Amino acid sequence: MNCIIIDDEPVARLGMEDLIATDQHLHLMKTFKSSVGVHQYLKENHVDLVFLDIEMPGINGLELAATIPDNTLVIFTTAYSQYALDSYEVEAIDYLVKPIALDRFERAVQKAENYRQMLLNYKASVESTSHDYIMVRVDRMNHKIFYRDIIYIEALKDYVIIYTRKNKFITWMNLKTIHSKLPQHQFLRVSKRNVVNRNEIVSFDNNMIITADAEIAIGRAFREDILPKL
Repeated sequence: MNCIIIDDEPVARLGMEDLIATDQHLHLMKTFKSSVGVHQYLKENHVDLVFLDIEMPGINGLELAATIPDNTLVIFTTAYSQYALDSYEVEAIDYLVKPIALDRFERAVQKAENYRQMLLNYKASVESTSHDYIMVRVDRMNHKIFYRDIIYIEALKDYVIIYTRKNKFITWMNLKTIHSKLPQHQFLRVSKRNVVNRNEIVSFDNNMIITADAEIAIGRAFREDILPKL
């Protein structure tokens, strides 16, 4: 994957360069010390992944991430853990807290690669809905996905990923649209990024929902409405 680093701290940039050098699947194209020049570079070059600091002078990382093209994934790298929930709102793939351990870095990169492969190779379209299932089409085959088998749905750029007990289906549709096609009493919109099957919720607190397979952040703007329903 072609990647770039955006971080205003020289030591942090060097540390990230060292981590990237350990992964043969990553190709570091350029480093930036601020947002200056980033948009033009992304227009002129194919970049798969951005390692992006949050606390920077001028435009911060959260503001910059919201403007990065849809075909480029973002992993935040920051010394401040309090931004974790905000990172979900701008559809970051992962959130790494400095100093970054190698194993944690490797998991984040693998997650980004998995998402990239899904975007490239595994596209579906929603064909129809019924009272107990949604029909999606993948490679000329129709797949009936029963609502009871959906664990959660995640927005990723212009797509959504439907996570079921056995498979993942990625389809070109925004989260609001697909949520409107589902039974509202069963599927809860818990953030800008996620819809959750309430029957799959194992536990929760004010910030997070836990299913058997995932930890899903509750968006601040959704908290007041969602918590009473849980």
